[in-house]
Amino acid sequence: MLAEIGVQNIDALFESIPDSLKLGDTLLGLPESLSESDLTGYLKRLQKKNATAEDCSIFLGAGAYRHFSPVLIDHLISRGEFATSYTPYQPEVSQGTLQAIYEFQTMICLLTGMEIANASMYDGASALAEAVVMSNRVNRRTEFLVSRGVHPEYRKVTETYTRGSNFNLKEIPFDEKGKTDISAITDNLTENTSAVVLQSPNFLGTVEEYASLKEKLIENGTLLIVAVAEALSLGILQAPGAHGADIVVGEGQSLGLPVSYGGPYVGFFATQEKFLRQMPGRLAGETVDQNGKRAYVLTLSTREQHIRRERATSNICTNQGLCALATAIFMSTLGKQGFREMAVLNLRKADYLKNRLAHVANYKIRFATDTFNEFVLECPRPAKEVLHALKQDGIIGGYDLETYYPDLKKCLLICVTELNTREEMDRLAEKLEAI
Repeated sequence: MLAEIGVQNIDALFESIPDSLKLGDTLLGLPESLSESDLTGYLKRLQKKNATAEDCSIFLGAGAYRHFSPVLIDHLISRGEFATSYTPYQPEVSQGTLQAIYEFQTMICLLTGMEIANASMYDGASALAEAVVMSNRVNRRTEFLVSRGVHPEYRKVTETYTRGSNFNLKEIPFDEKGKTDISAITDNLTENTSAVVLQSPNFLGTVEEYASLKEKLIENGTLLIVAVAEALSLGILQAPGAHGADIVVGEGQSLGLPVSYGGPYVGFFATQEKFLRQMPGRLAGETVDQNGKRAYVLTLSTREQHIRRERATSNICTNQGLCALATAIFMSTLGKQGFREMAVLNLRKADYLKNRLAHVANYKIRFATDTFNEFVLECPRPAKEVLHALKQDGIIGGYDLETYYPDLKKCLLICVTELNTREEMDRLAEKLEAI
């Protein structure tokens, strides 16, 4: 190979790199290699240091939720025809992949109350950022009113996404009930307001009430973007589309994907049909072939469109195919009734713990309002200290809200799902009382 390209030795290939940046004869100090069996044993010992749901009681949510996942999902997505999540270059050949995407899109439309949905996004955070950019394409405005109740990491990703676009992201506060201040939204609307961005349930667990905004926003030509970080909540809450949302985005991790140290997850993106050509990503459609048989195709957008910056609606040119398939199998397996029953179980269990903790001395529920499966608990001591004490007893006690909300000192965001038992919840209450 060296002779073919006219180079005398390997070192000649790296002449352009300054000597000061080369390692030279310095040793890296790596340990000796291990045999396969020794390496496997070493990795297993490392693995045992991790805290898992088998070892601990977990009450941590904040955007990643531990739910029951039917074993059928792992079995089906492990099949060879589904094992790759990469976008097919000749999609019409991959009818099974396209059908799976089509079913995913259909179920997302049913959940969100919207008319169209795309093939999926990387995650909920990037989906929200794409929604903000899309609303600018729709009305050419550059001001956005973003609720402080939107997941802080979603807001950070959106800020990063739009940093070079001269967008003005204006923060809207939440009130004493933990709900977005609707009056602050109406007071800050201008002719340049492209969209209002809300999350429901919001990061504090509160179910937002925003139906009253619809008429005012339509009158002002402003879009309403609603994010959903806990997708299971759509099994019991009315669809955002019914409350006037123009774009609904969110995270589908709750629907059959493990928490898995933060990924991979799957974002969803749904909107009104009139915005179809402004929607990012890809869309699978149903048609018939030359013999009149049902067939699936990529609709309107080719994969290559998003590679050309000047023609692109997005930098996203593939989709989380395997994760989207998992969520589609999850929703199909549970069905409408099962989906609702799981959501109701989350609501009832969280309500039980919230009422239980409300009667523990020196603790109080921070926001007296409607919640789904998360709520804020105000503690008598700093949240970090409380979490550390709980951890000693094998309890992952929630999320320290002071991390992103300095005004919520001593506050924990506690999550309860269908997998938390009554015994676990009673034990948490007893340990908090002892602390």
